[in-house]
Amino acid sequence: MQLTAAVSFLTILQEDSVSIHTYAHSFLQVILLHLEHRDAGVSNAWLETLLSVIEVLPKETLRHEILNPLVSKAQLSQTVQSRLVSCKILGKLTNKFDAHTIKREILPLVKSLCQDVEYEVRSCMCRQLENIAQGIGTELTKSVVLPELIELSRDEGSSVRLAAFETLVNLLDVFDTDDRSQTILPLVKSFCEKSFKADESILISLSFHLGKLCHGLYGIFTPDQHLRFLEFYKKLCTLGLQQENGHNENQIPPQILEQEKKYISVRKNCAYNFPAMIVFVDPKNFHMELYSTFFCLCHDPEVPVRYTIAICFYEVSKLLNSGVYLIHKELITLLQDESLEVLDALIDHLPEILELMSTGGESSIQENKLSSLPDLIPALTAAEQRAAASLKWRTHEKLLQKYACLPHIISSDQIYYRFLQRMFTIMMTNNVLPVQKAASRTLCIFLRYNRKQEQRHEVIQKLIEQLGQGKSYWNRLRFLDTCEFIIEIFSKSFFCKYFFLPAIELTHDPVANVRMKLCYLLPKVKSTLKIPADKHLLQQLEMCVRKLLCQEKDKDVLAIVKRTVLELDRMEMSMDAFQKKFYEKDLLDQEKEREELLLMEMEQLEKEKQQNDGRPMSDKTFEKKRRDAKTPTTLSKSIPISVPGPSGTSTPSTSKEIKKSKLIRSQSFNNQAFHAKYGNLDKCPSKSSTAGYTPVSGLGKTSVISLTDDSFRARNASSIPTSFSPSPSLPSTSRGTGNPVDPKSSGSKDTQPRKATLKSRKSNP
Repeated sequence: MQLTAAVSFLTILQEDSVSIHTYAHSFLQVILLHLEHRDAGVSNAWLETLLSVIEVLPKETLRHEILNPLVSKAQLSQTVQSRLVSCKILGKLTNKFDAHTIKREILPLVKSLCQDVEYEVRSCMCRQLENIAQGIGTELTKSVVLPELIELSRDEGSSVRLAAFETLVNLLDVFDTDDRSQTILPLVKSFCEKSFKADESILISLSFHLGKLCHGLYGIFTPDQHLRFLEFYKKLCTLGLQQENGHNENQIPPQILEQEKKYISVRKNCAYNFPAMIVFVDPKNFHMELYSTFFCLCHDPEVPVRYTIAICFYEVSKLLNSGVYLIHKELITLLQDESLEVLDALIDHLPEILELMSTGGESSIQENKLSSLPDLIPALTAAEQRAAASLKWRTHEKLLQKYACLPHIISSDQIYYRFLQRMFTIMMTNNVLPVQKAASRTLCIFLRYNRKQEQRHEVIQKLIEQLGQGKSYWNRLRFLDTCEFIIEIFSKSFFCKYFFLPAIELTHDPVANVRMKLCYLLPKVKSTLKIPADKHLLQQLEMCVRKLLCQEKDKDVLAIVKRTVLELDRMEMSMDAFQKKFYEKDLLDQEKEREELLLMEMEQLEKEKQQNDGRPMSDKTFEKKRRDAKTPTTLSKSIPISVPGPSGTSTPSTSKEIKKSKLIRSQSFNNQAFHAKYGNLDKCPSKSSTAGYTPVSGLGKTSVISLTDDSFRARNASSIPTSFSPSPSLPSTSRGTGNPVDPKSSGSKDTQPRKATLKSRKSNP
């Protein structure tokens, strides 16, 4: 009842249920009355409520109701509990009064409690000195608080000395250089020297604050002191490892086990402070001074230590900058760690770490970035397989999401042969829906940045045949998820060309859940169309919706269809020309189309360059040249979207120099596009509009540049890949138009796919 009442009083205050005046009049005395309750838990609950109340009470109320009675409550004649409560209240009151009042009425009480006969009271008051120092200013802190801290740091009680040490570390910024070098540094030095002889709990606190301590005292160390503190840190990093033995844990005495747990905490704190120690020694000296220590922390036998260093790995990578290649092996070690907790901590910043690994080193390192990380791909695949084999599906999902960064780290072929098929397998066999969706989205990003049309077409065909026309309705549901990601990541023309018809064919699916999911997706599908170029696709969409309205037998699906029809009717169609209301979305989609076209261009020009030079260009060399090309963003925007003019105006005047410059432009844009788009994939709207292009024939609306324009065909006939020629070459199939079968009557999870040839559009002149 007491605990509930304390929480209720606090809630009334936080929710402003009554005015402050009413609250002080009605509740304050009740709170003060129960501060000395015989039960410690009840007393602490009321104290927490009072400390929150002090924040909002006016000064006069605080003076009469709290500060004046506190003079008697803090006397030695009162109980220890009463004096402990007084310490905490004094720490809170300091910020509410002016310096004169604090000096006259509060500081005498503070000094008295710092000299209390009970070590618990001295320790409690010592921990409040930080709050008091912030309230009284620098001068009073140096003249009043610092002498008390010096005296308490020599106290006979270890808990008092520990409290004094931690308070000194937290107040380092308050003191000037003279105080730090003449007063604080000798105290810290003495504390460190005596710590190994004292209780291990002091070592735990010291190891936790060591980074802040070295940072606060940086600049006043002599070279000898600097070296001694560094050696002290290294010693703490290996504390307890020398005592490792092969004894059974049941045979070790309990006190030894307890000591080992404290040593683990010390090493964990050292891992936490490792970035601060890199700053302390200067990143240039990392290899000589701290690499061996970093190696030990990454290979520590205890999971909490490795988990902490995995969390810090990104900070360490940033600090090392051009020296990041020094910790390549440790990255592989943590990726291969047997504990999934360590892996989970590491992958939070995995894209940023890999980016630093691939671009943060010297130019010579960049050129050989893949050879310098020979075990990266096996380590990444092994990490995913370990996560997949465990029950921790959230770690698996997160890892798959982070794999979306790989197109910027490794080559397109490596992704295709080592990761892409694995994404397919996860989508089709994994039983966890969030994991399947993460694999689907990552696969779409892999497809988006794949540089080979043959591979792209193979992936598209697999998506349509194995998912969209799969026997299992579960796979067909995942196909619709994939379509949603395609709409988000790719241009509208890409979706219309390859996925529009296979998607709307699922309106005839025999399973109600598939038809229902498609109905939810239809507004996004319609948003990819542009009038008048896609008028025939719009007609097919409307025809499918009409059939659903007329033939749907499932009442739940029918209700969703009716709501979807109303939403579709309210939607405004995007036009071929830019519209003011859709300008930003049109511009974004135009950029996507331009990038997709440049990928095609780049592949063809690369082939021509290889033929002309008589030697193949390795993917590694291509990546280096692409990164070295520092083309500004405005260059990509100057690339023409369409090529106007009659068919006879184009001549074969495209020289090798023009093609070479075009290749460099394409290479640069491909690198730039990844930076711009990958960082914003999560922010891309799922519905966008595009304009300013001439549509092409094929399976729906296609690329930005008109491939049917005679002038363009004459000039670039050799550079247009056959798979993107006006005649459709990608075999696509769709479901038949038979009446849907209700799953209740069919009673089967899997159904045989029915195939039909997708209709291709006529070319627009």
